[in-house]
Amino acid sequence: MLPTRVQGQPTLRRLHSNQQSQLVIAHLGTAKRELVYQTSQLIEAPNWSPDGGALVYNADGKVYRLPLQGGQSPSLIETGNLCDLNNDHLISPDGDWIYVSSDDGHIYRIKSAGGAPERVTNDQNAQRGVRHYLHGISPDGSMLAYVGLEVLDGSVVTKISLIPSSGGMDRVLTDGGCPVDGPEFSPDGQWIYFNSEAAAQRSGHAQIFRMRPDGQGLEQLTFDERVNWFPHISPDGKHMAYLSYPEGTQGHPADRAVIIRLVAPDGQGVVQDIDAFNGGQGSINVPSWSPDSRAFAYVRYPMTD
Repeated sequence: MLPTRVQGQPTLRRLHSNQQSQLVIAHLGTAKRELVYQTSQLIEAPNWSPDGGALVYNADGKVYRLPLQGGQSPSLIETGNLCDLNNDHLISPDGDWIYVSSDDGHIYRIKSAGGAPERVTNDQNAQRGVRHYLHGISPDGSMLAYVGLEVLDGSVVTKISLIPSSGGMDRVLTDGGCPVDGPEFSPDGQWIYFNSEAAAQRSGHAQIFRMRPDGQGLEQLTFDERVNWFPHISPDGKHMAYLSYPEGTQGHPADRAVIIRLVAPDGQGVVQDIDAFNGGQGSINVPSWSPDSRAFAYVRYPMTD
């Protein structure tokens, strides 16, 4: 979520000289882990197009589309004057829009074929310096869920908020009392899933939670010693995939021994490990399930030596 800054300027994260990005599709019910694209360029956060035919990811401050049939190469999606996009982006349910988070702290929408960006988020009190990081969209495409980040008295404060997808008034759902991230709607629109330190006994110990879209009905869903981030619910509502970091991790850094785990959306039952790899930041920051709920996409960052 957070950009790296040096002397007030954004610095793009890069891979190590002996590292690769691997865009992978996990097929549910099988052991198949399909490597669909590999590059020495840092790529992050795949979204699946609603028609199932392509993945959209970010790299070097821009977004790209990778068709999944015919052996085609990735193509750049035109984003106008935006060239500093991060890994918080998604596609509208009807496929008409791509929503992106820019390093200027705002969320924009762009026609899915590319074009001039339209800003969605509002200018809030300049002294607060709120930055908006996109993570979820409602099933009908009308609302966006984002993390609002600001620095108060020298401390970073994050709050989960909603805003109409075409622009409008913000609605804040959490009080900023603990770190939160990754808000995403359930397919029926009845829940917002996210990671939070609301129950943490030590700094950084995030677990998966959900609440109603009005901010009520908070429920904790994971309870282990690992650090759990970025819950994603399958379109059929049957599965929750999330990213699990080693115990003691602070935030959601890159280059950690992470596991993608699968469990029922209520957190009950057997937890299944789907893949374990070097990754973290950029692996599954945003919704990445296939429309038919049979697979999901993610990025691994292996070292070649």
